[in-house]
Amino acid sequence: MSDTPLFPTLAVILAAGQGSRMRSTLPKVLHQVGNRPLLGHVLASSLAADVDRLAVVIGPDQQAVADYVRQQAPEAQQFIQYERLGTAHAVLAAQPALQAHSEGCVLVLFGDSPLIGANTLARLRQALIGGAAVAVAGFVTSQPGPYGRLLTEGEWLLAIREAKDASPAELEVQLCNGGVMGLRAEHCLGLLQRIGKANAQGEYYLTDAVALANAAGLAVQVVEVAEEEVLGVNDPEQLQAAEQIFQRRLRQQIAHNSHSEASAVNA
Repeated sequence: MSDTPLFPTLAVILAAGQGSRMRSTLPKVLHQVGNRPLLGHVLASSLAADVDRLAVVIGPDQQAVADYVRQQAPEAQQFIQYERLGTAHAVLAAQPALQAHSEGCVLVLFGDSPLIGANTLARLRQALIGGAAVAVAGFVTSQPGPYGRLLTEGEWLLAIREAKDASPAELEVQLCNGGVMGLRAEHCLGLLQRIGKANAQGEYYLTDAVALANAAGLAVQVVEVAEEEVLGVNDPEQLQAAEQIFQRRLRQQIAHNSHSEASAVNA
């Protein structure tokens, strides 16, 4: 259970992607980093962050993913996104779980982003406890490229602009969307249900919740994180990059533990 009993947390993990760029018949979220499926890392971070409920959105005909979730997190509810019409559409596939979770917060995570840490999830939740209706993980990069841009005013986030829809001035912004988002439960469904698809892709973007929250007079904040934490794996090259980061972190953790043990012996 969460250490904030009056602010229970539902984690919705989006894992319906086909992963066609992986050039493999294996579902994308079952590709491995550090001998664990990508989705397994996200489940582990969610549980380490003491979420109270888990919901996983998978695609149709993804029995292997369903079986893996059942094995690793039997308490998780599973929902199927039958059509791939965008991230907001994917979250709404878990509408029964959202309706049952009327207090606290909802964290939206991605099953192909294995390096997200429990501490980042805790920071997103803390921003919501502190009064934000929506909290977005963001990172600064000198090469923003295809990432959605975070358009801010002071400490507040006004909108997230997808690169395909951004103006030339907005494309110069280096604060980018990390994808992971937290929403206060009492506002979550209302915001999601008002999202339209008037954009270049004709999809329901979860990111539009930011502008809708602002229009309703609700506070939206950015929680800045390291770019590697929100690295999404969409092709073999990104899978290799995630593996390298994971192995570097593992070496650092082993070195830290060895130093701590040596210090304790010499104390």
